[in-house]
Amino acid sequence: MPRYITVTSLLNKTKRRDPWFLDDYTINPYSGCAFNCLYCYIRGSKYGINMADKLSVKENALTILRRQLAARARKQQQGFVVLSSVTDAYLPLEEKERLTRSILELLLEYRFPVHIITKSPLVLRDLDILRQINEQALLPADMALYRHKAMITFSFSTIDPIIGKQFEPGAPDPVQRLLALKSCADAGFMTGVSLMPLLPFITDRPEQLARLYAAFHQHGARYVFPASTTLWGDEAADSKQLVMQAVQQYYPQYAEQYRLLFAHGSQVPATYNNALQTAAAAEAARYHLLPKIPFE
Repeated sequence: MPRYITVTSLLNKTKRRDPWFLDDYTINPYSGCAFNCLYCYIRGSKYGINMADKLSVKENALTILRRQLAARARKQQQGFVVLSSVTDAYLPLEEKERLTRSILELLLEYRFPVHIITKSPLVLRDLDILRQINEQALLPADMALYRHKAMITFSFSTIDPIIGKQFEPGAPDPVQRLLALKSCADAGFMTGVSLMPLLPFITDRPEQLARLYAAFHQHGARYVFPASTTLWGDEAADSKQLVMQAVQQYYPQYAEQYRLLFAHGSQVPATYNNALQTAAAAEAARYHLLPKIPFE
């Protein structure tokens, strides 16, 4: 069962807008995570030991958020709100709590554009509100010519259900995510893929990239953000140890390569990353998939 906590702030202003995610603000309705992805970067935080056991609902979120949104709206400071930057806004408990849906209703009321980043098909439930946001939200001045005001990005590291269960044990099946992607595209939303993280040798080989990009194209994606794995920490609950253990268990033939890749830091070497980005760009060009959300 989740805990219910109170917070003093919900709307977080970013220092600068990320070129991939276009985040002027972020909101995280929940803390902890039931998806329990082994590679998750927040495993180095206080929630990392078992993120599913740390699930919390921010029970006063709507009261706090209304005050924050009203203050920003009075100053005409509407900007893109990303849901979510730390914990997926569409965890299984959202089906009962409906906190994310209530937050979207407030964003609509105060006319803030929104960018949903999720692994869950549950976002389809809220397409009615997102459609209204897409029609009524106010864009920041430097994005005034941009046509889309509600965007939906689905997060993938694989489209293989078996690999998904190995590295994202609590997350929705990636095949269901693909179907949700297509539903959003068919409904007219600007939608695409955060392909993060690609798992070295397991989901990032050329033939795997070819399958990934073909599937995203077939399901209506307009853009794909590819990135390799970053593994944080050296403690038992950190992403580095959990991923290394999973590789040893499921893909022992790659265990030594992983040890060498991450021997000197949390990221793959620049030469490896450059080769990956080149291969991904070639597949993106094949299907006219853009490396960032298009301004149109």
